[in-house]
Parts: sequence; structure tokens; C-alpha cells
Amino acid sequence: MVNFSLQDRVALITGASRGIGQAIALGFAEAGARVILSSRKQENLEKVVREVEAKGGKAKAIAAHMGKKEDIDRLVEEGLQTFGRIDILVNNAGTNPVFGPLMDIAPDAWDKIMDVNLKGYFLCAQKAGKAMQERKKGAIINIASTGGIRVSPGLGAYCISKAGVIMLTRVLASELGPFGIRVNCIAPGLIKTRFSEALWKDPQNRARVEKTSPLHRLGETEEIVGAAVYLASDAASYVTGETLPICGGVLV
Repeated sequence: MVNFSLQDRVALITGASRGIGQAIALGFAEAGARVILSSRKQENLEKVVREVEAKGGKAKAIAAHMGKKEDIDRLVEEGLQTFGRIDILVNNAGTNPVFGPLMDIAPDAWDKIMDVNLKGYFLCAQKAGKAMQERKKGAIINIASTGGIRVSPGLGAYCISKAGVIMLTRVLASELGPFGIRVNCIAPGLIKTRFSEALWKDPQNRARVEKTSPLHRLGETEEIVGAAVYLASDAASYVTGETLPICGGVLV
């Protein structure tokens, strides 16, 4: 029988206070995992903790900024102290403070995008991955974007950061595979979250996406959860280094 259970596993999820991260946290808890939730604001995380606990799960909220190494180190160390280990890491926190041509982007905006979207993923995977290496087992899931596979107009730096996430996934899969650690990537299309609100609330952009999707609609956060549970579970025990687009077929 295929085993999708995450019973008694410990999962660290960044960007977990809302959107895709929140949905994955709740899905993991329902699958039996104990979850460590992180984002910048503690009060927003506590709301998700209560949702997890209402479903009978266990959760710990730890505020941290993914653009700061000291925060990432503290997050992983506190998570290990709380639950004794980290079996699963979901790198999901992201930012995109600018919209427009790449030629017009300011260097500080570029740095912020790369620090959170790419460097933060690397540092978190490095810190949690070393703890996983000691146990010879683990799963890392990086949330990228279809923007890392093809260009999304006006989102140049964001697309570049997500393309970097896809290659980061492949490199980590190659290096960590001998330690029994699998590393995979999910590349969502346009999902209805607060983060992407400016895109899907724009009538022209929404119509364009819906027209190019064979399903003729946008995605919902819950539609990412099944793939995340699969990649974190033993059902995907022979899957590593892969990128799974979840985009309603817009890449077709």
C-alpha cells in the first residue's frame, strides 16, 4: 500500500502564516506531522497554531526573517530543541517588492528578492539539512514558481530568483542524496493568495491566465497541499531533484 502518512514526523514550514504555507501546514498536520511554523510576525503564526490544534495537531510558532541568517539559525535550533529533530523542510517564504522591467529595478530591490527567495532557501536548507544528515534521512521541498520556468512579464527579478530555486533543488538533491535526504520542488502557477493579489485582481492579467490554462481558472492554495504531502511522504521515496509544476496546464 502506498504510504502518504506523515505520522509523528516533524515539519518546518516557512511563510506559514498565510497562503500556500498555511495550507501546507494544515495539510501536514492532518497527515500526522508536528509542525514548526515560521514567518516574520508571531501574532499571525499563532492564529495558524490554533487552527492546527483545533484539528488535534501539534504546532510551534517561531517568528523569523528569511533574509537574515541569524534568524534562520535561531529558527532551526529552536525547532530542534522543541521537537528533537526536523524530518521535513518546506522553503516557502517569498517576497516581490517591485513590478516592472528588469532594466529599471534598483539594486536594493534586487538584493531583497534574492536574499529572501533564494539565499534564504539555501541557508535554511543548509542549516536543517545538516541536522538531517546526522539522522541519514529527510525531505526538503522548495516552493518555486512557473515564473522560474518561463518569463512572467514585469516579474523579472522574481523569475530569476525562482529559476535559481529550481537549480538549488537539483544541486541539493545531488549532494544530499547519499545521506538519504530527498530534495524536490513545487512550481505553482497563479494561485489565489494575498501575495499574488495584484496579479489575479487585475482583470486583464487574470483573463490572460485563465485563457492560457486548459482548465480555464486560477489555482487555490489547497491544490498545492496534495503534492507537498506526497513529496514529503514515503510515497515519494524514489523521487528527488524534480520540479513539479502545479499550474492548471499553463505550461502546455
